[in-house]
Amino acid sequence: MQISNSSEKVANSDENTKTVNENTKVTDENTKITQYEGKKTNSTLNGNLKVHFINVGQADSILIQQGSKFMLIDAGNNGDGKLVKNYLLQQGVKKLDYVIGTHPHEDHMGGLDYIINDFNIGKIFLPKATSTTKTFGDVVAAIKNKGMKATVPSPGETFNLGSAKCTILAPNSTKYKDLNNYSVVVKLEFGNNSFILTGDAEDISESEILQKGFNIKADVLKVGHHGSRSSTSDEFLAKVNPKYAIISTEKGNDYGHPHKETMDKLKNKNIPVYRTDELGTIIATSNGKTISFNTKPGSYSAGRP
Repeated sequence: MQISNSSEKVANSDENTKTVNENTKVTDENTKITQYEGKKTNSTLNGNLKVHFINVGQADSILIQQGSKFMLIDAGNNGDGKLVKNYLLQQGVKKLDYVIGTHPHEDHMGGLDYIINDFNIGKIFLPKATSTTKTFGDVVAAIKNKGMKATVPSPGETFNLGSAKCTILAPNSTKYKDLNNYSVVVKLEFGNNSFILTGDAEDISESEILQKGFNIKADVLKVGHHGSRSSTSDEFLAKVNPKYAIISTEKGNDYGHPHKETMDKLKNKNIPVYRTDELGTIIATSNGKTISFNTKPGSYSAGRP
């Protein structure tokens, strides 16, 4: 797929860009409050793995850092580009070795064009899904202006980010009714710790991942679709069996995220939940054996019905 094709027609749509507090508080990364001890050790790791779940309101943006290597998954809404850029600069990012746009929705790809224009980029992954929105067109144009082409990820494909290993788990089909199911899903492994990062993948994509037989056991689950009832099926949650859950959402959002059904599932399994609507930016740090967070867990409260 040559996503940078200049002949693609892009319609100007009136997208509702949600205003996010530009002054997102960057918390002390060295604060170690909650931790999980892995079973084995790995002496070949270089430094720590840091996974930053950036507070971009009712949107997603995840910065992954391993040693001097960086990967960005999504960049929030259209109005979040500057916020994400400033956060990356605060973390010392000069080059993004990998950029993943999980799927063509504004709350995930909105700020990507801003980031692509302003940073040295190694490789860009986008699913084989298109949209006629101006947001998607801006991302396509930014990639073309950079002289780059996007790569379509293939399930089972692996690549390294420093000492961390990334495995593509989804999407596993080429045609979905809902763009959410095109979401690129990644398993991130570092030593004996692991993360499942889901974008907005819903139960349809989760079922396909299970059918493929991928090893999705992980310590941390980034809950799909902002905690919506459309994601986090009982079967998927049981297979991941996470120690911790992360939810990226905004207080008082129009969708009622996170939904009660999802929060009840997490509560019933006694899985601590870290959520950006209550805690701001969340930083998980792994040394390959232990995962620690910069804050205490949040509540199991659902959004409005």
